[in-house]
Amino acid sequence: MSKQNETQKKQQKRVIIFTMPSCPHCNHAKRYLRERGIRFRDVDVSRDPAAARDMIRRSGQQGVPVIDIGGKIVVGFNKAEVDRLLGLH
Repeated sequence: MSKQNETQKKQQKRVIIFTMPSCPHCNHAKRYLRERGIRFRDVDVSRDPAAARDMIRRSGQQGVPVIDIGGKIVVGFNKAEVDRLLGLH
């Protein structure tokens, strides 16, 4: 692994994505993050009522996806905002 990759991994912000299996935008967002090598925790709010409440508390929204990037919330899959918060260009 190159020094730059090691540095990027150490600096990556914590990413949590609140999703549901039936949500095409959620699947697109997860695929986008995987393709860029971004590690994330996938939380299925359809199976976890406590996680759903947590998502609503964080975002004020009931719709998915909700992406938490280092404590900053992105509602929906806003690629430009995700890139900005992750420092991708």
